[in-house]
Amino acid sequence: MSTSDYLAANQANWDDRAPLHAARDGSGYGVARYLNDPAALSDVVTFDLPLLGDIAGLTAVHLQCHIGTDTISLARLGATVTGLDFSRESIAEARKLASEAGDAVEFVESDVHLALDALPPEAFDLVYTGIGALCWLPRVQDWAKVVAGLLAPGGTLHLREAHPILWAMDESVTTDLALRYPYFEHVEPLEWDDAETYVDTPTALTATKTYEWNHSLGEIVTALLETGLRVEALVEHQSVPWEALPGQMTLGDDGEWRLTDRAGVVPLSYTLRAVKPA
Repeated sequence: MSTSDYLAANQANWDDRAPLHAARDGSGYGVARYLNDPAALSDVVTFDLPLLGDIAGLTAVHLQCHIGTDTISLARLGATVTGLDFSRESIAEARKLASEAGDAVEFVESDVHLALDALPPEAFDLVYTGIGALCWLPRVQDWAKVVAGLLAPGGTLHLREAHPILWAMDESVTTDLALRYPYFEHVEPLEWDDAETYVDTPTALTATKTYEWNHSLGEIVTALLETGLRVEALVEHQSVPWEALPGQMTLGDDGEWRLTDRAGVVPLSYTLRAVKPA
């Protein structure tokens, strides 16, 4: 298979996930809370707040935005936000949710690699990339170039991602931490075939095959530095917002999962902030 075949399979999978994640019955992402409470923020953006800082008045783009819950949350913090995603169904659900909730957010359907064709260059004070995004991209250098191209001089990238050491672990081992998969970027992706998604849904997926790539922390930092961005912060966290290692994690009141017995042994996610020099 070619890279385009891998990405097409991933797109079909996310098209399949979108209506399940956007269900109004309490399953999926539980999106009813955004409709019932105009001040509600996603758990992900709430976790980001201390490092994200005040974004009121900023022009922001959320890359790989899925159904837009984090995108809407950024808008509720006062930013003018555009969400971008390659999944047509995700964008449709995001637009529907924002319209029903009364939030002024623009959504654009585009592969993140083509974002500079779909959006104006150097137009954004903030590029936001949420958790679970980079693993779907074959080459982190290509993503870094897009980020640098979208940022206005003086603009900031805010990235929170699952740690590459977590992506390298075998989640089927439920009694201990076990490294199995590549930590470094690899040409051929890991292939998965799974009818379930990472949140509770009433029905199974039909487009079940997905393809993922890991990127080491050093590769991510280096790719951003090579575009001319200046890394200002890199913070590793002991939590992640889904049960990444079933049977070994405990859910906190903040919506974050932490290791139950091996806390502090490995990082589970990280936040990176980088600035484009003025």
